[in-house]
Amino acid sequence: MLVVQKFGGTSVGDLDRIKNVANIVKKTKERGNDVVVVVSAMAGETNKLIDFANYFSKTPPQREMDLLVSSGERVTSALLSIALQSMGIEAIALTGRQAGIKTTKDHTKARIMDINPAKMQKHLNEGKVVIVAGFQGISEEGDVTTLGRGGSDLTAVAIAGALGADKCEIYTDVDGIYTTDPRIEPKARKINVISYDEMLELASLGAKVMQSRSVELAKKLGVDIEVKSSFKPEIKGTLITKETPDMEKVLVSGIALDKNQARVSIFGVEDRPGISAEIFSKLADKNINVDMIVQNVGKDNKANLTFTVPETELELTKEVLKEYENKAEAIEYDRDIAKVSVVGVGMKSHSGVAATAFNTLAKENINILMISTSEIKISMVIDEKYGELAVRALHKAYNLDK
Repeated sequence: MLVVQKFGGTSVGDLDRIKNVANIVKKTKERGNDVVVVVSAMAGETNKLIDFANYFSKTPPQREMDLLVSSGERVTSALLSIALQSMGIEAIALTGRQAGIKTTKDHTKARIMDINPAKMQKHLNEGKVVIVAGFQGISEEGDVTTLGRGGSDLTAVAIAGALGADKCEIYTDVDGIYTTDPRIEPKARKINVISYDEMLELASLGAKVMQSRSVELAKKLGVDIEVKSSFKPEIKGTLITKETPDMEKVLVSGIALDKNQARVSIFGVEDRPGISAEIFSKLADKNINVDMIVQNVGKDNKANLTFTVPETELELTKEVLKEYENKAEAIEYDRDIAKVSVVGVGMKSHSGVAATAFNTLAKENINILMISTSEIKISMVIDEKYGELAVRALHKAYNLDK
């Protein structure tokens, strides 16, 4: 069996933890498996390198930043290889380029274009554990690139697809995906199996265990992912896989809370064909990620438009909308909101899910400001101060603790 294992920053946070990872890899290898390991930088290392760069410039060149921050993963890969070899396990560390990972030239947010697995396969055939520095690749111009947030997960999934791995294990500091954040609801329960689409929704809605780009790629390549803890490797984690008919028996799989959203309301803008296209095209040109959108029915040739953006992109949104300050009656911005979402493929075949959500929030006297739905998701924007209360109430309403 070929197993790809990825270890995040907290799992390799110091030398003792790297030794712990080496023991996990050693046991996997000794069970007769071929093993490819993808590693992140040691926890805090990337931020330290960014601080170094900012000492000289607040806007350092992105090409140089990629070369700088990609070094953290290379340090971890070399240390893990040294640790394994000291235990009598043959191993070799590779950079992204040496592993054959080719990317676009978009520095700090490159996309993987292709992987030539020949070199990794050669070392596997020689019986070695292959350790790849995650988060990075090489552009056609020969420059080092990095893959953005969640880049090492993306590396692991892409390598698993390129090598046709039997299993891709993502090791982190939690032992799986939970029905909601256990820090908010202590009765949150670990999910044994979840579909790609459910995980995609939870990841995009604020669940931080997996980045949505990695899950999207896993779905595209058909790679099963098991999320588990590097501190309790013997405990079974959560399997992320393709949807099966049995999954629809579960009405709701999880509740997500996203506090990093802001609401933008444009009141009394001219109600004419193309006005929404004009505004949202200008936001798209600045790469602003607009999520929920509500437009009311026009009256007296005026319309109201409300939408949400990530809080980090609110200032840029304000700049884009400056030209509409004289074209609308008012523009309001609200940072004090939260988005709470109910996710589950069971919604496809069960009715009343939305009614349960709305009644539950009403019983808690929580006003819903905006609503959006998809086939497997209901999202509601509410006052931020009620976010955690809403999560606990919904978790109980759908019996997710049982």
